[in-house]
Amino acid sequence: MYTFDSRIRYSEVDSKAELTLESLIDYYQDCSTFQTQDGPASMEYLREKGIAWVLNSWQIEVYRFPKLCEKVTIGTVPYQLKGPLGIRNFFMDTQDGERLSVANSVWTLFDFVKGVPSRVTPEIIEAYPLDEKLEMDYQPRKIALPDEGERFECEEIVVRQHHLDTNNHVNNGQYVRMAMDVIPDREKKIVSMRAEYKKQALLGDTLYPVVIKTKLGDNNIYTVSLNDAGKAPVCVVELKTKF
Repeated sequence: MYTFDSRIRYSEVDSKAELTLESLIDYYQDCSTFQTQDGPASMEYLREKGIAWVLNSWQIEVYRFPKLCEKVTIGTVPYQLKGPLGIRNFFMDTQDGERLSVANSVWTLFDFVKGVPSRVTPEIIEAYPLDEKLEMDYQPRKIALPDEGERFECEEIVVRQHHLDTNNHVNNGQYVRMAMDVIPDREKKIVSMRAEYKKQALLGDTLYPVVIKTKLGDNNIYTVSLNDAGKAPVCVVELKTKF
């Protein structure tokens, strides 16, 4: 397990002074980056070998969004390293131990020189000590597009420089931001998010969002497919909001 402490900043909250989902994702991504940089398999090590971790899927469950200036602990728990695959949990807790959010993520170590997945190295195994996975309602990694529901298309999105990460691909969290920007319930509280990453989008690419709205109990569910010019999904995001 790897953790770091923080305090919710003004730049991370919404109009209700609560942490946004986008900022929560940033915290989780920062946590994994901090662990990477503190171990022998740093980003510099990965870059020298021409390899990098590519995110396959996210599942994030939110029990409560912390408020402005609230002190929190963010942690990550790698629990499987096998072949090219790495799976890890994340969590955010209050200083009193209240669990605010829990997440699961699946990653593939990819060799960008050879264009194929790469097996984990001894340095990577040393960098990510394994632990027991956390308790949560684990959902499938793949997201099926609903056959029924209210369907609508949205304005196209052109990939800009600010969407990119250090690998010069669209950052994982940016896809979620794009999906959140096109759902009509933008101001409603999101209680669950899943994302399946299928392809990498690059600078100048155009994405064409398609949204399908369904209902489940007291929740609206928005499945957002961010498609390429050929209508093939680049990333599919499922957002569950409270009525």
